[in-house]
Amino acid sequence: MTRVSQADSGSDLDFGVIQKVLVVDDSRLQRRILVASLKKWGFDVLEADSGDVAIEMCAADPPDLVLSDWVMPGMSGLDFCKAFRALDNKQYSYFILLTSKSEKQEVARGLDAGADDFLIKPLEADELRARISAGARILDMQRELSKKNQMIETALEELRVAHDAIDKDLIQARKIQESLVPELTRDFGKSRVSMLLKPCGHIGGDLVGMFSPGVNRLGFYSIDVSGHGITSAMMTARLGGYLSSNHFDQNVAMARRFDKFYALLPPEEVAETLNSRLMADTGIEEYFTMLYAIVDLRNGHVKMVQAGHPHPLLLCQDGRTEFLGEGGLPIGLLPDVTFQRTEFYMQPGDRLLLYSDGFTECGLADGGLLDEDGLRQMALDCRPDRNGTEFLDDMFWRLTQAMAPGRGMDDDVSAVFFEYNGH
Repeated sequence: MTRVSQADSGSDLDFGVIQKVLVVDDSRLQRRILVASLKKWGFDVLEADSGDVAIEMCAADPPDLVLSDWVMPGMSGLDFCKAFRALDNKQYSYFILLTSKSEKQEVARGLDAGADDFLIKPLEADELRARISAGARILDMQRELSKKNQMIETALEELRVAHDAIDKDLIQARKIQESLVPELTRDFGKSRVSMLLKPCGHIGGDLVGMFSPGVNRLGFYSIDVSGHGITSAMMTARLGGYLSSNHFDQNVAMARRFDKFYALLPPEEVAETLNSRLMADTGIEEYFTMLYAIVDLRNGHVKMVQAGHPHPLLLCQDGRTEFLGEGGLPIGLLPDVTFQRTEFYMQPGDRLLLYSDGFTECGLADGGLLDEDGLRQMALDCRPDRNGTEFLDDMFWRLTQAMAPGRGMDDDVSAVFFEYNGH
């Protein structure tokens, strides 16, 4: 029989989040004894004389705490506990089984059914109050955790919406950046310029381009802006305007002559102009490397400037290879920098490869980097009948095959491939 002392009113006790208690017992007398103590402790108490009635009450308005007898006709306390846990309640409720069973196997059955605690009959007031206090502490922590989880879920949803918006913007930004390179290959008489641009993310800091102000005059460049992402991409958009292939009057690499035609300026002057413009803009910390070359297609005379960019690779028709250039400082690092011009002649059948360090500094499966020797060998391994964009696609495919497994691209990859075939 349930025996709860009435000596301690407990009216000043604080049981935290436990306010509503449901007592389930087929014995009216035992319910009265429990209900009397619970009400004196300040609880709002509900009663049910069977598991079937109790489960209907819980479905309509779940309590904070359930005190249920184990042995009842019809639905037992164990079955009621299982059905209670199956309800779709938003908040967790504490469940205590009242039982005369003390065997470990029976206790395990109750825990498996979803009970949080047990009280062995006959009950003592102090023990019942202590168990309810323990349950209150657990519910306090659980509901605080649920509240924080809800806050986290709300924040994650807000982040997801923001991420989707940013992702949408980046996709559009990539389209805009791709528009800076409207054509990846173009013939200039018998010669051809082809380009490759593969950002490691949605957008990148590499830029390639070409322009021709007239017959037999050609300029092309490869640029790599420091860093990655949006800031670098904005810089490439700006540089694309400075080296426009459509608006010669805005192109810093050209000058109007006699109001009749545009002339290509010396490459070193172009580098110095870009450096001056970048240094004049306060608040800009980015710099970039550049390889810019102009070609006289009549005789294969190449003039180029190398501003911190990797050395271009000359692939001669007779099988010889040579890395060209004198190095030089990147653009945008220091004011009043002078840049050196490199000149050489290409013979019909020779090819010139400009590339970003996304090639040579690519991490390989063996832990090393591709470096210049690896790039040279990769270019020689490409099929001899591969020309233009096919050659560049072959190079990029070989690069991806050589990468460390699962690593992916750590940097943007870009290249310009010039094939000189005479006048």
